[in-house]
Amino acid sequence: MSSFPDTACPIVPWRGSLRSAALALWCAVAGCFGLCLEASAHDIPSDVKLLVLVKPEARQLTLLVRVPMAALREIDIPLRPGGFIDLRRAEPALREAAAVWLLDNLALFEEGQPLPRPTIVQARISLASDRSFTDYGRALEHLSAPRIAESEQLYWNQQLLDVQLQVPIASAQSHFSVEPRFARLGLRVALALRFLPETGEERAYELHGDPGVVHLDPRWHQAAWRFVQSGVWHILEGPDHLLFLACLVIPVRRLRALVLMATAFTVAHSITLLATAFGLGPQGLWFPPLVETLIAASILWMALANIFGASAHRRWMTAFVFGLVHGFGFAFALRESLQFAGSHVVSALLAFNVGIELGQVAALMVMLPLVALLLRVVPERAGVIVLSALAAHTAWHWMLERGEVWWKYPLPRPDAADLAELFGWAIAALVIGMVLASLGNRFMRPVAARDDG
Repeated sequence: MSSFPDTACPIVPWRGSLRSAALALWCAVAGCFGLCLEASAHDIPSDVKLLVLVKPEARQLTLLVRVPMAALREIDIPLRPGGFIDLRRAEPALREAAAVWLLDNLALFEEGQPLPRPTIVQARISLASDRSFTDYGRALEHLSAPRIAESEQLYWNQQLLDVQLQVPIASAQSHFSVEPRFARLGLRVALALRFLPETGEERAYELHGDPGVVHLDPRWHQAAWRFVQSGVWHILEGPDHLLFLACLVIPVRRLRALVLMATAFTVAHSITLLATAFGLGPQGLWFPPLVETLIAASILWMALANIFGASAHRRWMTAFVFGLVHGFGFAFALRESLQFAGSHVVSALLAFNVGIELGQVAALMVMLPLVALLLRVVPERAGVIVLSALAAHTAWHWMLERGEVWWKYPLPRPDAADLAELFGWAIAALVIGMVLASLGNRFMRPVAARDDG
């Protein structure tokens, strides 16, 4: 008599065994794979911050580096029972970790020429509570101080590794550059670098990921070129600024009118950008999200003006007003990058403005023929309405999202100084607007006459 139940489709014993074996094998493989992924994700720290002090002296460049030891993976660490570091035998492992994770991911340059691989002078373990790296002299003294007692019970992933590196140079007066490639140390890596030149002021940098080559004491043309590129990419990678330009192009495709609107927009955003960069704008945390909300509102306004057929002869005034708002947005994007300007802040600001204009010109050169071609395929008025409606829909959602962020901040309470500053801004904007109005009337009169004719 069969031991299996009487069913319409009886199970064959060897098939059941095969299925069970296959299922068990699959679960084992999946389990091992999941454990490997979990272990790998666990081994990589989420946030890693390195401290680096760079000082040229006579014929050598000294770097003092501090890195969390949790980021130094795959190093054979001598341990004592209980998982504690064997401090007596740890020196070779510390130097190996410094070579693999620091020297292999760091390039140094003098006057644009690569320097040789630095030498590890000292490497030591420090407690997480140590604060000696706030000053170069204290950090150097700490590296030479007696090591932690061998009897201390320390876990590898809870301490800091301090390293002193040296590399020969031609002169301490040279211009130096650094290319850190520490992004693989963690999921998010920040590098706080301080450059202490032999003469001149100390420079501080806050770098993230792999920032490329950083000129520690840039010449004016190096700073200018970097900021021209930054301005171009800020426009080309900024969907809100591109959408605003598109709203200008959709109803007005005459080059003369577009030049006037672009000029008004440029003058306006240059005013607020430069003023904010020198600390003349509001400094509250509530201000950036407010500006982002107003930028979205400016796109919505322009799109609705296109839909309802507002006159194009005075659109340059609207471009000027909204340019003031967009200038604050440009300034916020520039704020973190000003650390790369060195002593050439004015050159960097002007170069950033040039980059913005080049980006706008590039965008307009692409938008103009595309919009013109599209409006030849469909009825012009219907095409303007549809394109503007799409822009308005996008801007409306941006405005709601950004407005929600802004609303979470407490509203500012202006004092007399704030009101005086606001009054000064209003007077300056009024004067510049009157000048542009006079120029605009002269500029647009031939266009209006040609259109009427």
